[in-house]
Amino acid sequence: MDLALHLNLQDTTPLHQQLYEQIRDAILSGRLPPEQRLPASRALAQSLQVSRSTISLSYDRLLSEGYLETRVGSGTFVCAQLPETLLQAGAIASSPSIAPTTIQLSDYGQRLTAQPAWQPEERPEIHFRYGRSDMDLFPLALWRKLQSRHMAANRQWMDYTQDTLGSRPLREAIAQYLARSRAVRCHPDQVLITHGTQQAVQLIAQLLINPGDTIALENPGYVSSRKIFQARGAKVLSIPVDSDGIQIERLEQQCRQSTAPVRLVFVTPSHQFPTGALLPLSRRLQLLTWARQNGALIIEDDYDSEYRYSSRPIPALQGLEAQSPVLYIGTFAKMLFPGLRIGYLVVPEANIQSESPSTNASLSSSQTLIDVFGQARWLSDRHSSLLDQAILTDFITEGHLERHIRRMRLCYARRQRALVNALEEAFGNRVQFLGAAAGLHILVQFDLGLSHEAIHGRARAAGIGLENARLHYSVGAGMDESASEGKFILGYAELDEVAIALGIQRLAAALS
Repeated sequence: MDLALHLNLQDTTPLHQQLYEQIRDAILSGRLPPEQRLPASRALAQSLQVSRSTISLSYDRLLSEGYLETRVGSGTFVCAQLPETLLQAGAIASSPSIAPTTIQLSDYGQRLTAQPAWQPEERPEIHFRYGRSDMDLFPLALWRKLQSRHMAANRQWMDYTQDTLGSRPLREAIAQYLARSRAVRCHPDQVLITHGTQQAVQLIAQLLINPGDTIALENPGYVSSRKIFQARGAKVLSIPVDSDGIQIERLEQQCRQSTAPVRLVFVTPSHQFPTGALLPLSRRLQLLTWARQNGALIIEDDYDSEYRYSSRPIPALQGLEAQSPVLYIGTFAKMLFPGLRIGYLVVPEANIQSESPSTNASLSSSQTLIDVFGQARWLSDRHSSLLDQAILTDFITEGHLERHIRRMRLCYARRQRALVNALEEAFGNRVQFLGAAAGLHILVQFDLGLSHEAIHGRARAAGIGLENARLHYSVGAGMDESASEGKFILGYAELDEVAIALGIQRLAAALS
């Protein structure tokens, strides 16, 4: 048979590629039906006046991709089953309308439905978002170089890992970095690699909290952690925060009034979220003593402690005493970039007790607390990207991380000063702010004779995004709604000084 094919000798596309595409299109369009025999390569080469090798290259590719098949002694044929049809589900005959199935959720699922679902907002022109670094200043070329190095070295990064805690070299690098920069006392076998703070808190809630257990959280405090513990069914004690962080006396008071012992207390001592308060040494020691006396554990979220502008970074709570009852959480999302999704959890060296299901009797276990955390991590998602872990290991051990932090600390300090100066110039004594000593945000309270909702709405209408601090306040336990009135969290890390000044100018005009 003859094929209606046309090869353009003036086209830069190779002849064998043109021929391949035309035969493939003819097969897919049905002009060459299944089981159709094709001309022999010699005959087609003579017909098209091209070399036989051109025909052979085209046929070979179509054979390898499953469009053609050869039959010994018979020739070359269009396959009965084409590759595209193997990737497409067949049509299903329509059925009568059926009512949607009703699903019974678990208690955990029911508690989730009681929480408002997160809804993404349209991003305004100038958004004072918190918790994000300036990704334009990240050394991307260096990161790509490290990436290429590991991709070329071997293919181990494509496989599963056998280490339930995460990459051993990365855990060693993190342990050494934390000892240098945060005075954390740990060895690599206490470090668990996570996808960030949220997964670390999820694992803690899953392994250490039963429904009905009591925990204590800062008020105001990080709302996502509160939601995790509430979804777990925990009873939450909201402990007020003042200019020096969590009030230990109020913690002790509420614990005495509680009908159940407090299992955990969640704190952000180096830069309290969202107020920015720094927990002084006296309260840190007081908190450690309280935890020892009450058999409780402390969760220390050290999320942006690297960025202090008026003094040296404060040593972590975890390192103040040997064998401290502290679960220490950190993340690289704010130091580097959010998409990295690598954090860590430093677990105390502790043995565990398990109960016999039949007798409820306590049994000693040869496993440690970190062993169980590793098992839980392994069951949930196996591991973070091995390639990202390898790159991050080199980024830390070769000194790039600390150089990047030093550079960004200077940059963010300038941006924070620009924000504070712009606020003072625009609003004078009608604005107060907290947390200017460190971090990537400040807490601002406006006194403009406008309601909280009016401030937020006018800012949004002017193309200015303000993060609502009210979400992080828990009403009750001696705190009413007025405590959060007019308070907003203003992040400055991803905005340059020009954008910061312009944003505050527009905000002032909108609120005047």
